[in-house]
Amino acid sequence: MSDLFWLTDEQMERLRPFFPKSHGKPRVDDRRVLSGIIFVNRNGMRWRDAPREYGPHKTLYNRWKRWGDMGIFMRMMDGLSAEKAEPQTIMIDATYLKAHRTASSLRFKKGDPGRLIGRTKGGMNTRLHAVTDQNGRPLSFFMTAGRISDYTGASALLDSLPMAQWLLADRGYDADWFRDALEEKGIKPCIPGRRSRGKPVKYDKRKYKRRNRIEIMFGRLKDWRRVATRYDRCPNVFFSAICLAATVIFWL
Repeated sequence: MSDLFWLTDEQMERLRPFFPKSHGKPRVDDRRVLSGIIFVNRNGMRWRDAPREYGPHKTLYNRWKRWGDMGIFMRMMDGLSAEKAEPQTIMIDATYLKAHRTASSLRFKKGDPGRLIGRTKGGMNTRLHAVTDQNGRPLSFFMTAGRISDYTGASALLDSLPMAQWLLADRGYDADWFRDALEEKGIKPCIPGRRSRGKPVKYDKRKYKRRNRIEIMFGRLKDWRRVATRYDRCPNVFFSAICLAATVIFWL
């Protein structure tokens, strides 16, 4: 049991306000079940392979599926990040997450947005767009198919940006409309200009060096095998895995 993951009393107290109310029959031990869910997601294993110390694997999966559909794991990250974030300087970037063959079927019904998986030079991928605080801790995510550009993620995350003084981003986000939108929100962009620009763009190079923290954040997220490789066909389930990983790594 010493090699297994167990939530501490302090961590449980911080997570408990986000648990849904139990109706009728009391829920099975929250600490045991949630610790098992985290263990399975971190190690990228099948639910049936979960250690017996966490209880029946069906209980783990049913809790995972039910809470994921309710958006509990997303609310955990949003709630905890709102309490501890330091958004004086924020950062935005995106990364590719490789899709396993079990998740990479592109079939979808008419009117369905699909599985958010696209074909790129590196194979079948999902793209994760993120905004972090000045310490590289994630504040919000947006998920698209792998071939979608940085501009789409920036546009989707624009309204959710917190009040900040600076926004750091690489030259992939160098667009006049994005700079103007940031200025309207009172945020100063620190973004290098594209090489195709005729006139160089001035930016704070010293401040820009801190942008490596969002790259470190992506690297730590990908330490979780269920995040680094997408096994789940349903995009909502995969997004729940990302939010759970971010909560445990950065906000607990």
